[in-house]
Amino acid sequence: MSSNAVILLTAMLCAAACALLGSFLILRRMAMMTDAISHAILPGLVFGFWLANGSNLVVGTIGATLAALLTVTLVEALGRTKRVDGGSAMGIVFPAMFALGTVLVSRYFSNVHLDADAILMGNIEFSVFDRFVIAGNDLGPRSLWIMGALVIVNAGFLMLFFKELKLTTFDPALAAAFGFMPVVLNYVLMTVLSVTTVGAFTAVGAILVVALVIVPAATAYLLTDRLDLMIGLSVALGAFAAWLGFQFALWQDVSVSGSMAAATGVLFLLALLFSPSQGAVAKIWRTRSNRQRFAIDLLLVHLLAHEGDRGRDVESTPGDLRTALRWSPGQASQAIGRAMKHGLIQPAEDRLALTAQGRARAEALRTR
Repeated sequence: MSSNAVILLTAMLCAAACALLGSFLILRRMAMMTDAISHAILPGLVFGFWLANGSNLVVGTIGATLAALLTVTLVEALGRTKRVDGGSAMGIVFPAMFALGTVLVSRYFSNVHLDADAILMGNIEFSVFDRFVIAGNDLGPRSLWIMGALVIVNAGFLMLFFKELKLTTFDPALAAAFGFMPVVLNYVLMTVLSVTTVGAFTAVGAILVVALVIVPAATAYLLTDRLDLMIGLSVALGAFAAWLGFQFALWQDVSVSGSMAAATGVLFLLALLFSPSQGAVAKIWRTRSNRQRFAIDLLLVHLLAHEGDRGRDVESTPGDLRTALRWSPGQASQAIGRAMKHGLIQPAEDRLALTAQGRARAEALRTR
């Protein structure tokens, strides 16, 4: 397998593993917990290296996972005090943990390839050289094994606990009444997230892990309101962002992880603008359509109200309509033109008159 294929497959597996959990974090308003964990694992990683008296992936991973769980516990404990909210609790805990890890690295492991830049940006470009060797047998890049295993673990976790996660996400009180223990399930979810973050950050870096957990899920949230479809879209969008970012990195010879993270942002921006249900363009179009429909309805009701009046001929002329409805010449012209186009009004000498269709619509509006 070529190095480019290994890099791309690693990133796409990472995107799938992260995106599987991202939807629940978005819906639980805990998106930044990934950022907290990805920074806070540094002191645990350093502690694991210290115990192993050198660079040891297994011990380091155990230490990093324990540090991630400690971070989650501290954030939850601070939140339960009601003195600070969840966002503030994360803002207190993870900078302190990351700062502690940075100090420990600079003090005890300055000669080891373990630094803040490597953790933040990752080394996905060199994943092909980090081999998984057992008993002298080269089984391929380690990153593919790790990320493939995480995809299987996360997918299995969601399949086993999908109903419970769904209920505790949308109605924790009802879940507690049914005996599902939302707090315990939340810690299980955070544990799986911690393991995923630790497993992914050595290959792709903290920045890309955070981007792949949060942004594809946030993008999918703009495109659908169905949870199962949201999870599927998150995985697809994350994988597509990985491919898109990789192609851009090859084209411009720039950071692969940075390009992939930027690609997730581009996809989110496109969804934010052009989502059929929640996009900015769609909202502007709906607002404009509603304004136009209201203007037509107002015109129809006005004409109906003055059909039997003596002043009908005056109230129904275009010029007096502008005065009565306080429209500018442009607004009046547009409303009259659209009403005629839809067959709701018709000219009658120098005034406007309702058609049968227009009268029926006006009467329905007046009886609401």
